Amino acid sequence: MADLRVIVDGLKLPNPFVIGSGPPGTNANVICKAFDEGWGAVIAKTISLDASKVINVAPRYARMRVGPKENQTIVGWQNIELISDRPFDTWIEEFKQVKQKYPDRVLIASIMEEYRKDAWIEIVERCQDAGVDAFELNFSCPHGLPERKMGAAMGQDCEVLGTVCGWVNAVARVPVWAKMTPNITHIEEPARAALRNGCEGIAAINTILCVMGIDLKTLRPEPTVEGYTTPGGYSCKAVRPIALRMVMECARMMKHEFPGRSISGIGGVETGEDAAQFILLGASTVQVCTGVMIHGYGMCKTLCDGLSAFMDRHGFKSIEDFRGHSLQYFTTHADLVQRQAQAKAAEKNAAKGMVTRDAAWSGDRFVEQSSKLVSNE
Repeated sequence: MADLRVIVDGLKLPNPFVIGSGPPGTNANVICKAFDEGWGAVIAKTISLDASKVINVAPRYARMRVGPKENQTIVGWQNIELISDRPFDTWIEEFKQVKQKYPDRVLIASIMEEYRKDAWIEIVERCQDAGVDAFELNFSCPHGLPERKMGAAMGQDCEVLGTVCGWVNAVARVPVWAKMTPNITHIEEPARAALRNGCEGIAAINTILCVMGIDLKTLRPEPTVEGYTTPGGYSCKAVRPIALRMVMECARMMKHEFPGRSISGIGGVETGEDAAQFILLGASTVQVCTGVMIHGYGMCKTLCDGLSAFMDRHGFKSIEDFRGHSLQYFTTHADLVQRQAQAKAAEKNAAKGMVTRDAAWSGDRFVEQSSKLVSNE
């Protein structure tokens, strides 16, 4: 029977499945629901010191569906939702309540602030005094509060990101993860800046900036608010290939430059097999947000069952038995060309009856095999 328990940055989780920051972790009530359903950890919805400027609109979601109308599948999800609009003091009290009820479960605070040292220090100190087990620094929301240089606006500037990570890690007594934006050319660069400035790990990826589509009846973009919209964050299963690529890039960089640091993989996970792919590329934990909004908190059992079945098929006893295993199979295009040429040459020689490996020599045909290896003059 596979053991799904993981220890990452000193945090002990019963399984690698983590509620990603967003609506599924938007208050103490739903966080407790997640723990009751068996989730390994919960990352609360992103908070800031001043929630008064956070005003959400409705509708704020749009979906992309495929298949016949009677049996459509949601493959893409756009949101223009902002960070938490609940007062910071309320969150502090609810963090305390959750930790009192679930002292052995992992509660992670997602935090985002302006480029002010005092603000970052205050939010970190007050949250950890309330009992949170770790932090995730939101450097990646693609549409929320860019006018205040928050979210992805900060995560796309490696110098600023690194400075903020330094401020946080100077006062943090618990592990710190930096959440990466995919809206950048080389995701390794902000990841490197975060790790250089003390972060124990990174989370990748957040949503991809997008326009979901245009309603061809009204000619208005979606989601439409009073006839208008703004680009938002794209998630769900359609983003998984992009997320896998970026996790792979970070993992390869970290293996050489920051061994021992962690990755929390995010992007379109809805099954245990989806999660296995992120772990094979180096992730220690796997976050789910949009999936919960589609399938509910009870999907944790399905995720665990699917991952356990995958591990049993391959004889893996623990997550560490296969974490990062598939990284070795990535190379350059030039190397692929060379490998294919070598394989074709070996096939050609084999077709001519030439021995290409020592194990192929036969005592009964030794002289014949030797003769075929003589080059023609």
